[in-house]
Amino acid sequence: MLSGAHVIVYSKDAQADAAFMRDVLGFAHIDLGHNWLIFRLPPAELAVHPSESNDAHELYFMCDDVNAFIAEMKKKNVACEAVSEERWGSLTHVTLPGGGKIGVYQPKHASPP
Repeated sequence: MLSGAHVIVYSKDAQADAAFMRDVLGFAHIDLGHNWLIFRLPPAELAVHPSESNDAHELYFMCDDVNAFIAEMKKKNVACEAVSEERWGSLTHVTLPGGGKIGVYQPKHASPP
């Protein structure tokens, strides 16, 4: 029935954040014209958490080794926050050029097959 998901990151500097996704994270992409980029993402999973409000969504990328990710970002002059150990994973955050943050974590939980 469903064939995929489309994730939108809202940004005060969409061009800079798109360039970050393309040039720093290396996501394959297509250009729909006027530098409007659509990125291929790695496999994904979805979790639904209880909340007092609706429409509060978050974006996290997963990696196999959060410390290796941080080292790679350092080579590209991208700062990452210190790793916090959560029940569900080892987590860092990256600040995008537009000022928003994305989480990157090494999961401690099993992923669906």
